Amino acid sequence: MSATVIALALFAAILHAGWNAFLRTGADRLWTVTVMSFSSTLIAIPMALYHALPATGAWPYVAFSAGLQVGYSVFLVAAYRYGELGQVYPIVRGSVPLLVTLGGFVLAGQQLTMPEIVGVTLVACGIMGLSLGRGRASTTSILYALATGAIIAAYATVDAIGVRVAGDSGAYTAWVLLIYGALLPATFIVLRGRLVVNFSAPETRKALAGGLFALLAYAVVVAAFALGPAGPITAIRETSVVFAAFIGRLFLGEQLTPRRVGACAVVALGAICLGYQA
Repeated sequence: MSATVIALALFAAILHAGWNAFLRTGADRLWTVTVMSFSSTLIAIPMALYHALPATGAWPYVAFSAGLQVGYSVFLVAAYRYGELGQVYPIVRGSVPLLVTLGGFVLAGQQLTMPEIVGVTLVACGIMGLSLGRGRASTTSILYALATGAIIAAYATVDAIGVRVAGDSGAYTAWVLLIYGALLPATFIVLRGRLVVNFSAPETRKALAGGLFALLAYAVVVAAFALGPAGPITAIRETSVVFAAFIGRLFLGEQLTPRRVGACAVVALGAICLGYQA
C-alpha cells in the first residue's frame, strides 16, 4: 500500500472515533444522533435524484438495512448512556469482525484460518479485559455495546447482498440513507413524543456538523478502498479503538489506565487479524 492509502485509513480511523466522541458528549444523545442524520439525508437527496432507482429486488434489502441502522443508532446511544467512550467503543468495534467470523464458522461451516483464530482469541481477551476487574465497564453498557456490534454486523451483511441486487451502489446507498433519515426522527417521536429542532441554536449546528464529520469518515475510507486493497485498509481502520481511548482521555476526562490501553490495543490487534482476512 502507498503512504497515501495508509494515511487515509488512519485518518478515517481518527474521524470515526472522533464522531463517536462527539456523540458521547451530547446532553441528549438520541436527539444528537437524530439531528446528525439530517446531514446524511441532505447528501442523499441529490444522490437519489442523480441515480436511477435500485432494482425491484433490492428494495427489501434497502428497507431492512435502514431499519437496522436505526437500531444501531438507538443501541449505540444506550451504550454511551451507561459506559465511557474508551470502554464502549472498543467493544462495539471489536465485536463486529468477531461476530461475523464466528457467524460464518457456526452458520456456514467456514473453516477458520490461523490469523482468524488468533484474531478471535485476541478480541475476546481484549473485551474481557474491558469487562472484568477493577474499573470495568458496566454490565448494561457491555450488553448494549455487544448488541450494537451485532446490528452492525447484520446490516453490513444485508448491504453486501443488497448492493449486488440493486446493480448500482450509489442508488442503493442513497435510498438507505433517505429511509434511515425518515425512520430515525419517527423513532425519536415514538420514544419521546415530539422532536424539537431550532436550526439557529448552537447545539443544532454542532449536531449537523457532527453528521458531516461522520459522513467525511465514511467518504475517506471509501477513497482509501478505491486506491488500495480492502483487507489491509479495514485492518488499519481498526486502530480507531486505540484512538478512542486517547480521545476519551484528552477531551472527555476519562481514565486512561495501563489496563485499558492494553485491552484496547489487544482488541485492535485482534480486529486487524480478522479485518485483514476480509
